[in-house]
Amino acid sequence: MATIPTPTPPRQSAIDGSPNRPSPDPHGSNRIRRTDPHPVKVRRSRAGSAWVGICIAALVLVALIIFMLQNTQPALVSFLGMQGSVPLAVALLIAGVGVGIIALAIGTIRITQLRRRLRDDNGGAR
Repeated sequence: MATIPTPTPPRQSAIDGSPNRPSPDPHGSNRIRRTDPHPVKVRRSRAGSAWVGICIAALVLVALIIFMLQNTQPALVSFLGMQGSVPLAVALLIAGVGVGIIALAIGTIRITQLRRRLRDDNGGAR
């Protein structure tokens, strides 16, 4: 008659998740902590914000390149008595840049106006 072997207890490394012996915890606990119960909130930095902005700009640039490659058929453009044929993507790109320049000019005028008003309200002191 065959005998059933008795199960061996699991190794400590299988219980606590470490291949080595756990180092003693300064707080008195020998178990390994996977995460801190009170994580430290990291403040945002200018470099991090710039990195996010660069990543978004790169994605927009890729989308713009795909758009330009897909819209190469010629379009007839008339402006101030001039007339010509350019690829549709180039015409739309030039129009978009023109709108951006106008928005930039209006925004600059408004910011200058608000700064001047703030300076005048404070009596010229900074």
